[in-house]
Amino acid sequence: MDNSRQQLKKTVKKHIPKDWLCELRIAYRIIKEAVNDIKRTGVINLVIITTMAAILTLFGVLFRFTLSLSTFANELGNVLEISVYLKSNAQTSVIKDRVHDIKHVKNVKLITKEESWSGMKQELGLQDVANPLPDTLRVKVDKPDNIPAVFNQIKNISGVEDMGYAKELAKKVQFLTNVVNTTMVFVIIISAALTITIINNTIQLVIQSRKDEIEIMRLMGVSNWYIKTPLVMQGAFYGFVSSIIAVLPLSWVQDLLMNIHKFFLIPSPAYAQNIVIVSLLLIGTAFGAGGSFLSIKKHLQV
Repeated sequence: MDNSRQQLKKTVKKHIPKDWLCELRIAYRIIKEAVNDIKRTGVINLVIITTMAAILTLFGVLFRFTLSLSTFANELGNVLEISVYLKSNAQTSVIKDRVHDIKHVKNVKLITKEESWSGMKQELGLQDVANPLPDTLRVKVDKPDNIPAVFNQIKNISGVEDMGYAKELAKKVQFLTNVVNTTMVFVIIISAALTITIINNTIQLVIQSRKDEIEIMRLMGVSNWYIKTPLVMQGAFYGFVSSIIAVLPLSWVQDLLMNIHKFFLIPSPAYAQNIVIVSLLLIGTAFGAGGSFLSIKKHLQV
């Protein structure tokens, strides 16, 4: 019975001609209602926006630091190489091609034993000594996480005598990357929980203050979205304004990180500042609107 009634309602609504002037009036009324709700909240608006701005500022600063830490970790990973020492009778060009075909291998450089011995003789001042060094392949991998897998594949190639890489450094780079990613996820979860809690309490107060008015609108047959939308817009407003305030300290953080990147001669991540600003605005607005929506479902049965 309910399904047939809903179907009939949709069919009737589809054939009703749209009055764009009426639609504009409804949109105006919704916006006006949202503005009135914000005015009703009074001084609490300042407390809500300040608290949310503090939370989003912390998120923005940590997010910006995370981008820089990721860049440092990637640079350290790019320095890592696998040294492959070949047997004296090995076909160096064939082995080099086989290594290059391995998945995740970024680059392979051959250093002949003559080149290695020439450099060592100049450094140590050795004369008339037979060359004891082997031909060596310097293998770069696309990501530090893939080094162990590539290492094990190269080890099984015929003609390889010995291998080695900075295992401890690779572990530290991987650990740093994992810590950065975990911290960022944790901060997002905490920020979302705090923001939604603040918005939830605020919207609950608004709903309580308008309880009689909302009940009258429901009895008059006003649609649910007309009641819900101003409250969702109010939460989105809090999130958006708080995000704009949270963006302000980022210029100081950006200058600090740029100086650190210059000191270590590591390029700053491209468009990092813009990424953080856009993320703050989107996340702040989404969390505000989402908190309002959850509060409506919890405290307002429409």
